[in-house]
Amino acid sequence: MARRRRGRGSNVQQRQASQSQRGGPPRKALREPAAFAKPTGFESEIPHEKLTIAQARRGTPAHRPVRVYADGIFDLFHSGHARALMQAKNVFPNTYLMVGVCSDELTHKFKGYTVMTEDERYDALRHCRYVDEVVRDAPWTLTTEFLQKHKIDFVAHDDIPYTSAGSEDVYKHIKEAGMFVATERTEGISTSDLITRIVRDYDIYVRRNLQRGYTAQELNVGFINEKKYRLQNQVDKMKEKVRTVEKKSKHFVYRVEEKSQDLIHKWEEKSREFIGNFLELFGPDGAWHAIQERSGRMLQALSPYSSPRGSPSSSPTRRRSVSPDSSPTSASSSPPSLSPPSTPTSPKKGKRSSFRASATYSRHAQ
Repeated sequence: MARRRRGRGSNVQQRQASQSQRGGPPRKALREPAAFAKPTGFESEIPHEKLTIAQARRGTPAHRPVRVYADGIFDLFHSGHARALMQAKNVFPNTYLMVGVCSDELTHKFKGYTVMTEDERYDALRHCRYVDEVVRDAPWTLTTEFLQKHKIDFVAHDDIPYTSAGSEDVYKHIKEAGMFVATERTEGISTSDLITRIVRDYDIYVRRNLQRGYTAQELNVGFINEKKYRLQNQVDKMKEKVRTVEKKSKHFVYRVEEKSQDLIHKWEEKSREFIGNFLELFGPDGAWHAIQERSGRMLQALSPYSSPRGSPSSSPTRRRSVSPDSSPTSASSSPPSLSPPSTPTSPKKGKRSSFRASATYSRHAQ
């Protein structure tokens, strides 16, 4: 780890030293943008010696950084551009990265119309942290004079042949001269892909910008299309309102269902609790049955048991059948003479029968 830290520190010192050779203070990568190349090219008091790739990979002195050049159009500057420049910056231990940006005139002539102007593209490259210097109005094909003017040691680009300007590969002579270092493209992103997305979703972007306040003339939209887009915006607003109301209603119904379920569960719990308490109180083994048994025992203890009505010992007929002269012993030993049961009669007949019974009793007594 210590060796790595020393290497990084030496790289920083070498970079600052190389920048001081240009006559200015060392550039702070995150505090100020990169400088523009001078129209006269690179000027140095120290002679610029030719380097091989092997020498550049081993590392160069602080006062002699490896001058690497990468060019392009860099329209709609994105992460794919930044990754390519990062690879070019780190291809050698001590690298001074120059980036050439083609003008609008050359780009429109050889490739096509750009979204950003050349000044916007220049400024975008200046604020990339890996760039040390920006070359404006870079040539489409690198010439020997241009390479010598800027003291370029190596050219960095992806290894895919770049067909343009009637050539199968504009970097063919650079590769033959041993001055080419390859970088890798980032898959999934490019300026053409971004433009394709914009063209595909053109209607969406136009409608959005109309909502933001742009005029139809600024967006190059005709009168009929403008009305169509505005009508579509109104329809989308109504759809959004309907979706919002639908979501709110669903949420309300869901909440009502949750509350109803909670109420049902609570009612079931309370009903079970009520039934359980009722059974504990009034069931066969409940407290109420025990209270009734205890109260019955208390009543029996307070009042003695009385013989039931109509028993032979308490009937008046048995009392009358016992002779007055007989002793208790004889009365208990002789069987009692019972009178035949009388038939129920009316109240008047009952008086006569009782009178006759008394007369018969008096005769026997004499």
